[in-house]
Amino acid sequence: MARFFDVHPQDPQPRAVGQIVEMLQQGALIAYPTDSCYALGAQLGNREALDRIRTIRHLNDKHHFTLMCSSFAQLGQFVEMGNAVFRSLKAATPGSYTFILKATPEVPRRLLHPKKKTVGVRIPDNAVVQSLLSALGEPLLSTTLLLPDQEEPLTQGWEIKERLDHQVDAVVDSGECGTEPTTVVDFSSGVPEILRVGMGDPTPFE
Repeated sequence: MARFFDVHPQDPQPRAVGQIVEMLQQGALIAYPTDSCYALGAQLGNREALDRIRTIRHLNDKHHFTLMCSSFAQLGQFVEMGNAVFRSLKAATPGSYTFILKATPEVPRRLLHPKKKTVGVRIPDNAVVQSLLSALGEPLLSTTLLLPDQEEPLTQGWEIKERLDHQVDAVVDSGECGTEPTTVVDFSSGVPEILRVGMGDPTPFE
């Protein structure tokens, strides 16, 4: 059964954050709220959790996983970007955007798009996620919690626990989460291509 954590949305309890991070460091797969919608998350090098995410969401090897980063400095360790892309991303973060970029060697190969060698990155504007990332000290491997039989992501922590009680190790609840995923912008060619319009305003990238 998944552990259930009730976390304050603006002032996350350090004890709860510490317990969640300890679980992540021991190999846990968690469901957690972001500034767009719920996501599944695990440690970057957790191969088993990656397989579990693929099973839960029925994902193929071309799915872009996302590295949830605490800061722009951390993001820069994992993706390549020229000056123009740097300025565009800097202006849009933190926020509800996912950017597709060429990965650096720091990113495990199994997380990359098999042909393009790209990965998704984002910096969330959410106190709970930022507290988890700060305590973890590294990005979270993430993907939107959209189940194969659902058109929209689940929004309630208790509902996620009910549906995924034996498939995830912990559910983090900080109140109702949104249903709209991030806006996805592909910068891998050096110029922006909007792949999905979501919560983030796409105008700066059109």
